[in-house]
Parts: sequence; structure tokens; C-alpha cells
Amino acid sequence: MNTSYTTVRAEGRDEVVITKSRFIGYAAPCTTEEEALEFLQKIRAAHRDARHHCYAYVIGRNQGIMRYSDDGEPGGTAGMPMMDVLRGRGVVDCCVVVVRYFGGVLLGTGGLVRAYTKGCQIALDAAGVVQMEWTLRDLCELPYSCWDSLRHALERLPARLENVSFGVAVSFDLLTREKDRDSVLESLQNTTGRQLENIPAGEGYASW
Repeated sequence: MNTSYTTVRAEGRDEVVITKSRFIGYAAPCTTEEEALEFLQKIRAAHRDARHHCYAYVIGRNQGIMRYSDDGEPGGTAGMPMMDVLRGRGVVDCCVVVVRYFGGVLLGTGGLVRAYTKGCQIALDAAGVVQMEWTLRDLCELPYSCWDSLRHALERLPARLENVSFGVAVSFDLLTREKDRDSVLESLQNTTGRQLENIPAGEGYASW
């Protein structure tokens, strides 16, 4: 059985200034530890003049690989709080790096924990946390006379369209989660007077 999991949609970046220190959070999807380390090195290269490049990553849908680093900050004030955010939100196959430019004011242990927690949170929000579910794709074709009815029906159904084209008829890709496919197709067939033609065209994980 294919189970759903939570990750980020794409690479994202955001920043916050806390008591004169600048914290820049980056997050990216990574399916291997090598990809996570490459992402970390890319961020380090882009911010060579920063004092700290703290990180946390979780690889594997079963959280098989979990690594983090304080990168010179007091122990337990950066990497672990970032890891706590990832685990708390259930995010896997993801690497987060928080870069700090020191502003001259010491934040203290509690302040650092809050700052790196915030840096991780805004990085994830910028990258877009998504639910990945096993998804089926159908190639569909429909007469023009049924197009408006189908679009209205889809507004209340758990499905989405991709690659819509208008030729002799309307053709499109219909994406549905495995658990919803049969009921969605039956509803669309009823809506269109059984004029919807569909051919299964693949399956895999997609974001919802």
C-alpha cells in the first residue's frame, strides 16, 4: 500500500532580523543524504562571510536519516530546535539551513533557540509544505458541449486538471488520488452523460 508523506514543494528562502542578528532560512526537498549535503554546501558557498550555517535534515519517509548541527552556536541552541520543527510538522526528505549574520548582541540560550526555530519555520513556509499522496493520471477527452458542466463539477471534487488543450474535442489530464479515482470518474461520467473518455496514463506521488 502506498502511504502519504509530508515534504516541501520546492526550494524556498526567507529571513528575519532578531536583536540585530540576521537569520536567513533556506529549505529544499532532498531525497538522499548526498542531495542534502550538496544543498548545505551551496548555501555555505553563497554566505561565506556568515558566522554560522546551522542545519537539520530528515531523509526517508520513515525518518531513516536525521542529522543536525549547531555549527559553532552553543550546544542544543540551533540544530536541535530546527530538527524539532521538522519532526513536529512531520516533514521528511527535506534539508533546512539557517544562516546567521551576527549583529553584535548576544541572544542567550533561550533567544537562540527561538531564533533558529523561527528561521526553520519561515524556511519551510517559503518552500511550501505539501502532502504527497499516491496519484493516478488519466488522459481524458470530452465534447465541447460538456466542458462547462465538467468544470463546475470539478469545483467540488477532489481532482485537478493539467495539460488542457482544445482541438476537435477538449483533452486534458485528470489527476486523482488513488482513493478518490473511482468515485470522481463516476461523478464526472454522470455529469457529462457518459461522454467522458478516459485512459489510465500512469501513477506516482504528487502534492496535494
